[in-house]
This record gives sequence, structure tokens and C-alpha cells, in this order.
Amino acid sequence: MFATYLIGLREGLEATLVVSILVAFLVKSQRRDRLPQVWAGVGLAVALSVLFGWLIEYTSTSLLSRSEDRELFEAITSVAAVVFVTWMIFWMRRAARSIAGELRGKLTEALAVGSLAVAGMAFLAVIREGLETALIFYSAAQGAAGDSGPLLALIGGIVTAVVLGVLLYASALRINLSRFFTWTGALLILVAAGILKYGVHDFQEAGVLPGLNDLAFDITAALDPSTWYAALLAGMFNVTPAPTVLETIAWVAYAVPVLLLFLRPARRRPAPTATTTTVTERGADTGAEAEAASPPQRA
Repeated sequence: MFATYLIGLREGLEATLVVSILVAFLVKSQRRDRLPQVWAGVGLAVALSVLFGWLIEYTSTSLLSRSEDRELFEAITSVAAVVFVTWMIFWMRRAARSIAGELRGKLTEALAVGSLAVAGMAFLAVIREGLETALIFYSAAQGAAGDSGPLLALIGGIVTAVVLGVLLYASALRINLSRFFTWTGALLILVAAGILKYGVHDFQEAGVLPGLNDLAFDITAALDPSTWYAALLAGMFNVTPAPTVLETIAWVAYAVPVLLLFLRPARRRPAPTATTTTVTERGADTGAEAEAASPPQRA
């Protein structure tokens, strides 16, 4: 369940920061009259994300009658989720410095067009996070049918992200978001490796890939699946005591190079200007403005 909590926290905080930047810009620009359009766009994005998550679950449980088809569908969604996770963590690392300015620039253009453009801007800014969350959550929570734990963990992560976003916006809390995204990014890479391993297993069960009974190793005696720590490893990173050869190859082939690329030292820039991301409230005249952090020294 920690893996789904982490997904909700990470994706939720990204979406919260985006909304904070948009709201802060409108407040600072004395355009509070456009705030309803922003919240309308955010609400529509959340609703469609929930609908997308339901559609994935409905397709898997109701539209696909054969078990092989369900396994294949779950395998494809797992691979798609891994692609989204990988793209998301590297995008956030690259865009950390410029995201606030880019969003403010797009919102300025939207304000010049009209209310629908403002709502559309907010919608597009949030919908990506919502669709990613729905897809990644479905892939991470596979095998937990009938268990409400993963869903509660996801909601808990999102609620935590919203609380953090509000506190940041109100200057009640200051955290190094650059470091936060580095640590959560590294953990999500391990989560994604587990999702890919699960996807390979589904491909094997669907008959697309061979080797379902070819085990790489079996340490069941040392890692009893019924213990709490084995369940924790399986739930977070899909580490199981008896994986197949292809599952093990997929996990290692993804986790090792992606972690090395993500954690490699960033190229030093000539004149760094900031090391910590904060969100501050400056009163009625100046409003609040979200500032993106410079890329971490090890990201």
C-alpha cells in the first residue's frame, strides 16, 4: 500500500503545485474574477481522471471474458504505466526550474483569449497528472482485487499532497521540493521496475512470452510470502521470492540503468540562483507566487 500512497503523494503534489502557481498568478495580477474558471478546469480534469480509472477497471473486469485477454490487458497497462512513470520523473527533474514561468506565460495568453481558455489551461495542466495517476494506480494495485487498502492509500497520498500544497502556499511550511522529488523519483523508479516485472509475468501468463515455469531463483524458505516484510516488499516493489528468469531480467534491466541516469550528478550551471523551492504568500497586494526549484545537485 505504501507504493500507491507514494503515487498519490507524488502525483498529487505535482498537480497541487501547478494549481498553486495558477491561482497565485491570478491573485498577484488582480484577476480573482478568473479563479472560478481555474477551479472549473481543475474539477473537470479530476472528474475525467476518475472516469478514466473506472473505465480501465471496467474493461478489465467486465469487457474481457477470457483470463488470457485480461492478463494481456493488464500487461499492456503495466508497460504503459512504466513509460508514464519514467517520463514523469525525468520531466519533473528537467522542468523544475522553468515550470512556474511557463505556466504563468500560458495563463497570460489564456487570459487574453477569455474564460474558456482559462478553464482549458487549468484543465490541461491537471489532466495529465490525473490520467497518469489512474493508470499507474491500476497497474500498481493489480492483484489486490476486493481489497480497499490500495485505494485508501492512494486517497491518503493525494490528501497529504493537498495539505502540503496548502501549507506551502500559506508559507506555513517550507520544504526542499527539489530533494523531495529526487527521493520520491528514485522510489518510484523501483516501483516502476516492479510494475514492469508484473507486466512481464502477465505476458507470460497470457502466452505471449515463454518461460512461465523457468524460475531465476527460489528463496521462499528465507523470504516467506506470508510474513509482513515479504508482503511489504511485494506490495511496494513486486519483489517476490520465486520470480521467473524473464521477470528478473526485466526488473534489473530497467531499475539499474534508469536509477543511474536519474541519480547522476547534474551538470553545473554557470550562475545558479536558487536551491530551494518555496511557496510564499505576500499579502493582498502582491498575492502569492510559486517558484520552482533549481534542479537538485544529484538528480
